[in-house]
Amino acid sequence: MNIFVGNLARDVTEQDLQDLFAAFGKVDTVSVIKDKFTGEVRGFGFVEMANRAEAMAAISGLNGKQLKGQAINVNEARQKAQGTGGGPRRGGGGGRRY
Repeated sequence: MNIFVGNLARDVTEQDLQDLFAAFGKVDTVSVIKDKFTGEVRGFGFVEMANRAEAMAAISGLNGKQLKGQAINVNEARQKAQGTGGGPRRGGGGGRRY
């Protein structure tokens, strides 16, 4: 199950999330999302746990808890909506020939 973790402090690491969620069961993957230009934490991340019961226990137990001075938001990650990505652009300008 993929879990969204929001409102992360700027100094949170993947190891911090790994340790936090491991108290509830086996953690498969952890990713803290960072700005690709600055490398700073963007304030959210994802944790993957295979066992749904453990994942639900982690969500219930951690939502609203403090991590490095911030109350984190923890819930089941939603699938990214189709068609919201960067597909081909339609229309557009272009110069006129005289």
